[in-house]
Amino acid sequence: MTPTFDELIGPEVQGAERDRLERVHELLVQAGPPPELAPGLEGPTLGMTLGGARRAKGRRRVMLLAAAVVVLTLAFLGGYISGNGGKGANGHILRLAGTTAAPKALASLQIEPEDAAGNWPMKLSVEGLPTLPQGSYYEVYLVRDGKPWASCGTFVVAGRQGTTVQLNAPYRLKPGDTWVVTRTTLDGSEPGTVVMRPTQTT
Repeated sequence: MTPTFDELIGPEVQGAERDRLERVHELLVQAGPPPELAPGLEGPTLGMTLGGARRAKGRRRVMLLAAAVVVLTLAFLGGYISGNGGKGANGHILRLAGTTAAPKALASLQIEPEDAAGNWPMKLSVEGLPTLPQGSYYEVYLVRDGKPWASCGTFVVAGRQGTTVQLNAPYRLKPGDTWVVTRTTLDGSEPGTVVMRPTQTT
């Protein structure tokens, strides 16, 4: 029910102002209530707001689960690579095992990133290699195109216990390059007898 003008405007408003307001009231009564808005033009209802919040919360939960899966996958891959040879945080790691010339030998060769001068520092950790006669030594050889190509350093061991040595590859490395460990021959010819070769390449 539409309220009357006197119900809306009290007696305190008089004169021309009251007459103006009364005309405006009559026009509004004649015009009637405004038409209802189409559903697409209505503002958000409480249900819509709560529903949107629920959807946003659901999307957030899905995104958090996806991020957790990514983190777990990366952690698994990092552990797998570091345990099985590959490119770790400090460079490439190559696993080597003994040939029939040194069947109990095992080693890991860590190739560090290239330095500013173009050298590739390396660290060889080896165990199971027998002690050689005085004057003989082991040598780490860069292998290219399937053949020993250049020396990256020599070392000796005091026994079958573990030995770690620092080496260097002062060459421009190419895809497919790898390494073997050799020992000197009686006639001193190079590259010598291969005693360790890769079990996994990077």
